[in-house]
Amino acid sequence: MSIAERIKDLIKSAPTPEQGAESALGAILAETATTSGTVHLIPPGGQMMELLAAREIPPGVLEKVRVIPIGKGMAGVAVEKRQPVTTCNLQQDDAGGVIRQGARATGVQGALAVPIVVDGEAIGALGVATREPRDFTRAEIDAILAMANVVGGALRAR
Repeated sequence: MSIAERIKDLIKSAPTPEQGAESALGAILAETATTSGTVHLIPPGGQMMELLAAREIPPGVLEKVRVIPIGKGMAGVAVEKRQPVTTCNLQQDDAGGVIRQGARATGVQGALAVPIVVDGEAIGALGVATREPRDFTRAEIDAILAMANVVGGALRAR
């Protein structure tokens, strides 16, 4: 079974969208050899992204990322610009001013946020990260973008 098929199945078979997103996030982390991540969605008519699922995010950081304005932080900028935002070492880099100070409390280094796009519309963001520095390759970024869009499509289809 491909990762796309697995993501669709996990979301479709879960009792709630949140549980489906959580399971899909776990599969994505395993597939991409990353250690932590988040899924945020913009509710219909909303202007802010709301946290739907998270893995290995410290409680203090979770509180700060429950709602993210579009255009703020890596995930918000990924949605606003509809393109990936990445850093090799979140602890040392500010990605041109995109990384917010609170993000460093995650303890992660290599990080990537991509928009979740469905029918041409950015509806949220998928973020993945590692505990060690990591430069995501173009192929990895493209694969994670594809997985993010599968998550979005499966959640919309529920």
